[in-house]
Amino acid sequence: MNTHFKTITGALIAGLFSCYSLADWHLTPADSSINFISVKKEHLVETHTFKNFSASITEQGQVNLSIDLTSVATNIAIRDQRMKDHLFNTSLFPKATFSAQLNTKMLTNLPSGTSENIDVTGEINLHGQKQTVTLKVLITKLTTDKLLVVNQAPLIISAEDFDLIAGINKLQSLANLPSITHRVPVNFILTFTHQ
Repeated sequence: MNTHFKTITGALIAGLFSCYSLADWHLTPADSSINFISVKKEHLVETHTFKNFSASITEQGQVNLSIDLTSVATNIAIRDQRMKDHLFNTSLFPKATFSAQLNTKMLTNLPSGTSENIDVTGEINLHGQKQTVTLKVLITKLTTDKLLVVNQAPLIISAEDFDLIAGINKLQSLANLPSITHRVPVNFILTFTHQ
């Protein structure tokens, strides 16, 4: 009877841990941020952000990130609108996405309180253009059910790769600026919870 009870208990515990290890990770927006940096007039650097975005890591290790481009926030309302209309063309391309595949064993086996440096290769879909990029990220398992993902080096978005040069030129003309850079560094802090 005791042996039978232990067998059932062991099976239940194993099942619980198995289900847990295969659970999805979902973004915690309040503890996450995505920002990008623009340089105009050669030396004037400004940081902008997006208010709305979502992300998840499935039990199979599939990473999906979606950014609502209409939520761009530059602290200047007219500039926000111009970016939506002329740079991102949000009426046609309201979102930017990133997808990749992670090693699920790495996530499962990473002890709480430790970090792992990894390269993540995936696809960016922005403004109707797709590009493959490799990100250097630091993954930290804060607790058994909380994961922090931070890029170790900025992701450099080239306007030419995503057919954004005409939009940048339009912004430059509307704002009467001598220059706006065509290469934009992007940084992110993403916090996930196990669900």
